[in-house]
Amino acid sequence: MTQSIYDFNVNTISGHEVSLNEYQGRVVLVVNTASKCGFTKQYTGLENLYNENKTLGFSVLGFPCNQFGEQEKGNNDEISQFCELNFGVTFPLFEKINVNGENADPLFNYLTTNARGILGTKRIKWNFTKFLVGKDGRVVKRYGSTTKPEDIDNDIKRLLAV
Repeated sequence: MTQSIYDFNVNTISGHEVSLNEYQGRVVLVVNTASKCGFTKQYTGLENLYNENKTLGFSVLGFPCNQFGEQEKGNNDEISQFCELNFGVTFPLFEKINVNGENADPLFNYLTTNARGILGTKRIKWNFTKFLVGKDGRVVKRYGSTTKPEDIDNDIKRLLAV
């Protein structure tokens, strides 16, 4: 039985398998992202959160997804270049995945099972849904697409202080 995000392996955007166990003891924000979305500008806020808090034990993990309005059509190289060139993203990005349905990535099945949305729904509604994970690797809170990264900063700082 899955106990935390540390039980999962994922592929980086460059195709290398990594264990999320590498993030043990860190506060993590997992986000499903897209390059052609009205919320794409949140990359800036995510990068700011990452830069302000990474030395304190915080990471942002970005997972591109094309399930919402086909707003992430590019391949992994194109996505990586887009994020770096347009938003200066330095936080870890991972291979494009599905977050809903029968082909949903196991990590996102875990996240959505442990942090349900409005009315208890498991389904992710749109790009830039965020999952805040504590130092123990367990999901603390889910935020919808409209929640700006800077609005999560206090929750992050609270978890970093524990």
